Amino acid sequence: MAELTLDVARKILDAALAKGVEKKLKPLVITILDARGCVKMTAAQDGTSLMRAEIAHGKAYGALAMGMGSRALFQRAQEQAFFIDAVNTLALGRMVPVPGGVLIQDGGVLLGAVGVSGDTSDNDETCAVAGIEAAGLKANAG
Repeated sequence: MAELTLDVARKILDAALAKGVEKKLKPLVITILDARGCVKMTAAQDGTSLMRAEIAHGKAYGALAMGMGSRALFQRAQEQAFFIDAVNTLALGRMVPVPGGVLIQDGGVLLGAVGVSGDTSDNDETCAVAGIEAAGLKANAG
């Protein structure tokens, strides 16, 4: 697979949402970006709060922008806060460096990223990973 298709994005989305329902999580927003950083798909469960779509996008965007899952960005922010702050300034504040942004890979090929927001960051990441793996792809959370 050379690119992230809409059908594959739908599988990722559906499986990520199903994981949230299975775990009885708070309402989630799932955003899937292709390798260019363009939105392939976004969905919000009923009852999500106002900024969840922007947060989900920021988690996926940060993962793509830095080439690592947002869990790794979170760790780096703790160790090198000035660097992550400077990069986020360059990114016009579009990065959200907390777990929940996961790279989508097919072998060694980067296809895009998934960002999830709505529950704890760890639970958001669990849903993103579940969606990617359900589509038969490799999840790189960091």
